Parts: sequence; C-alpha cells; structure tokens
Amino acid sequence: MGIGRDSRHKHYKTGGRSKTSIKKRKYEMGRPAVPCRLGAKRVRSVRCRGGNMKYRALRLDSGNYAWGSEHVTKKVRILDVVYNSTSNELVRTKTLLKNTIVQIDAHPFMQWYMKKYGVDVGKKKKGAQKEEKKEEKEEEVKKSRHVIFKQKARAAKQKLDTTLEEQFQSGRLLACIASRPGQCGRADGYVLEGEELAFYKKKLEKKKKG
Repeated sequence: MGIGRDSRHKHYKTGGRSKTSIKKRKYEMGRPAVPCRLGAKRVRSVRCRGGNMKYRALRLDSGNYAWGSEHVTKKVRILDVVYNSTSNELVRTKTLLKNTIVQIDAHPFMQWYMKKYGVDVGKKKKGAQKEEKKEEKEEEVKKSRHVIFKQKARAAKQKLDTTLEEQFQSGRLLACIASRPGQCGRADGYVLEGEELAFYKKKLEKKKKG
C-alpha cells in the first residue's frame, strides 16, 4: 500500500517485532510534497482522518489580499514571486508557500481608492495633464455634489505612504502570503506596509546587487 506514517510496523528498541491487530489506514499514508506553483488554478481535494477534507493547490494565479491600514480586501491576480527567506530556488520555480513575498495587481485597490477618496493613486504627477483634466471633468459630471464633498472630506484626512504610492504608480504591490496553499487550497495574504515593507525592500535591493 506504499509508505505509512504509523508506528505499528516498527521494531521495538530491543529488536523485537510488535504484533499488529490493525491493518494500514489511508489517513496514515505518507503523501509526496506537492509545492504550489504560479499558474492557472488547479486544486485537488484530499480526504483525511475523520472524513475531514484538505485542499491541495497545485497551481494558483489569484487570491484575496487585505490592505490592513484601509481595512479593505480585494481579489487580485498574483503576478510574480519575488522573495522567499528559505531558498532562491523557490523564487526561481515560482513556488507559492506561506510567507512568500509576491507581486500582486494593484488595479482593484486603485479603483476602490478612487471610489472612496476621489483620488487616482496610480496617476503620475508629471505629463499628460490636459488629458487627465478632461477625464476629471467627465467624472465630476457623473458624480453628485454630495458624493464629491464626501470624497473631499475623506481625502483631507487621508495620507498615503510614499513607498506605497510609488508601487501604485508601477501598478504592482508587494504582498505576503498568509495562508497555506497546500492545506487550504488558497493563496490569500496582505499588502506589505510600514516597517515590514521597508525590511523586504532592503532584502530585494541586496538580492539585486548580489
């Protein structure tokens, strides 16, 4: 039946054989490690002890990511694997594991920010100002005065981190996977901010120089 993780088939420390009154069980079998890679979604269900189910993700290309400081979660595409503290081999093979640093698509968050604050965070400040003004006028026509005042009041209190703003302009955000794709079949996580973002940016710069 293959490799088993039970101890009934083991010898005693003295060298004797233990008598087994139970047959092998499916939930005791040793399964091969299947690392989750970046690609079109492919998830397999695995029956475990007690009839419980695990979901083994073989390929994933999206997940739910939380922007902690703004208290918002969006389903976004995972674009690339950037850093893993265990090994660079996992980055090369684009393996998705818990605590892997990935690049995600920033557009769902940009659209949400625009809707809430009326500010386009992905917009670069220099160049193409005439076109932007036209777009703003068109948008203002669609919005009611009440909505515009509401957005302005929110934007006055809001301050976006400069490092995050730079990332929004590139259209990609650095995020960390918080779930275990091999156990729950999902690659969910959170957007990196503050000290954690600064820490991983340093790591990535070192990696580039090396």
